[in-house]
Parts: sequence; structure tokens; C-alpha cells
Amino acid sequence: MFGGLGLYLVFALPALILGLWAQWKTQRAFRQNAEIRTARGLTGAQVARSVLDGNGLTEVRVERVDGFLSDHYDPRGRVLRLSPDVYDGQSLSAAGVAAHEAGHALQHAQGYGFLALRSAMVPTVQIGSWIGPVIFMVGLFMAGTFGTTLAWLGVALFAAVAIFALVTLPVEFDATRRAKQQLVSSSIIVGNEMRGVNAVLDAAAMTYVAAAVQAISTLLYYVFLLMGRSEE
Repeated sequence: MFGGLGLYLVFALPALILGLWAQWKTQRAFRQNAEIRTARGLTGAQVARSVLDGNGLTEVRVERVDGFLSDHYDPRGRVLRLSPDVYDGQSLSAAGVAAHEAGHALQHAQGYGFLALRSAMVPTVQIGSWIGPVIFMVGLFMAGTFGTTLAWLGVALFAAVAIFALVTLPVEFDATRRAKQQLVSSSIIVGNEMRGVNAVLDAAAMTYVAAAVQAISTLLYYVFLLMGRSEE
């Protein structure tokens, strides 16, 4: 019924390798460019503040948060939270990440559709990400039509996770585009410094691609198992 370990690896292993590679590439790019100070010497907090204020978002706060690359924008509290390496850093990495998160604040202020959709999906995804697989496995172990129906319900719940990962892609790519534009237009980054910023932001974008691939691969694995069950 389960198709064995080999079947699981066919679906999971390529996505897992892509995810590990994307994380390694992102951390490597960040650490390399964290050693290169920008010509203007602004901290990540100052970069974020400059981008926000330059676009009339003076009410959005910039705060420090613990963790490594834990940077994020909270649309509910209208707070941009930066990790210590970014908040205090004066590097190309800090500038790129700070501008990227500020890009999310710009999306929020301008009513960017994909960001609104992603935010609306969060409650469903939080449920589907952990209840979906549980319901699926329970249904898969149960015999009869009820078990199959229950398993398909689990698949449907987990499908929200895959859709969320796909919706995240344009949100992140657009925030990166905005970040690069803001850094150049405001002269926060000058000359060849954009090479380092591009390396950091483009590597980070791959982590979201990997997350989408992993979610879709898992969803397809669930569907494949159920389709095989229906043929038994």
C-alpha cells in the first residue's frame, strides 16, 4: 500500500536536496557578504528606516529580534523585525536583507494582492500543515470508503500548504525587486556593491522555490498513494 521507501525517496529526495542546497547557498552568500562593509556604512536598521521613510511609511517600526536570519515584516503590527546581524550590521548582506523586508512593508502599504492573499491563507495553512498529514495517515490505515474519504480530506487540507508556498513566490520575488530598486534609487548601495546584494537576495529567493517544490512533492506523494490504493 505504501509503495516502499523507494517510492517515498523518488518524491522526497530531490526536493530535500534542493532545500539543503538552497539553505547552504543562502547562508554562504550571507556570511561572505556580511564581511563587506558598504561604502555609506549604514546599518541594516538605518537602511530599513531610510526605505520606509522615503516611501512615507514613518509609522512602521523597525525592531531587533533574536535569531539568525529571523528577519520578517509583521503586517498586523506594522513592525519590521531584523535579526542582530542585520539590524546592527553595516554590510552588503545587512543592507540587502533589510531592504527586502522593507519591500514587504511597501507591498502592504500599496495593497499588493499576493501579499494580502498570503496573509489571508495563514490560518488555514497553520491547520493544514499539521492536521492534514495526520488525517491523511489515519484515513490511509482505515479500510473502506470512509478511510479513503478521510485520507482525501487530509490531502485537501495539506494542499493549502502547497498553494501557500506557490503564492509566497511572487510575494518574495516582488519584495526582492523592490529592495534592489530602492537601494539603487536612494544611493544606499553604489557601484559594484550590488553584486554582493544580488548574491544574497537571489540565493534567499531559492529557499522559497525549494519550499514550494517540497510542498508540491509531498502533496503528489499523498495523491499517488491514494490513487494506488483505489486501484487495489
